[in-house]
Amino acid sequence: MIEFVLDGRSRVATYMQLVVQVKQALRVGLLCPGDQLPKVREVAQELAINPNTVLKAYRELVLEGLAEGKPGVGTFVTGSLAGPSLGSQAQLRDELVAWLERADAAGMSADDIAALIETTIRGTRVPHELG
Repeated sequence: MIEFVLDGRSRVATYMQLVVQVKQALRVGLLCPGDQLPKVREVAQELAINPNTVLKAYRELVLEGLAEGKPGVGTFVTGSLAGPSLGSQAQLRDELVAWLERADAAGMSADDIAALIETTIRGTRVPHELG
C-alpha cells in the first residue's frame, strides 16, 4: 500500500502532492487497478492534515478516471499509468539506487541530486517525451 509523504517546502498544494504520489505509484506499478487507497481518516491522522484535503485528492483521482469511491468501503484504483517500460523498471531502479549511493558518497545533497537530474532531463530529452 502507498505511504504518503508531504514536502512542507513544496509550492505544490498538499492535495496535489497526494495526487502526484498516487500517479507516480501507478506509473511504476506500486499501485494497480483493484488496489485500495489508504482510508481518508488514516492519511489525515498520519500526515496531520485536514481530512477534506485527502478527500479533495481522492476526488481529483476519481475525476481523472484513476480511482473510484465506494461509500462505506473506501477508494479503489481503477486505472493505470504503467507503460510498456514497466518490465524494465526493476533493473533500472536497482541501477538508480546504486547511482544515488555513489552521489551520496560524493557528498551530494538531495537538492544537488534533484538539480542534476532535472537539468540532465531538460538537456537530453525532447519536451513532448516527458508527458
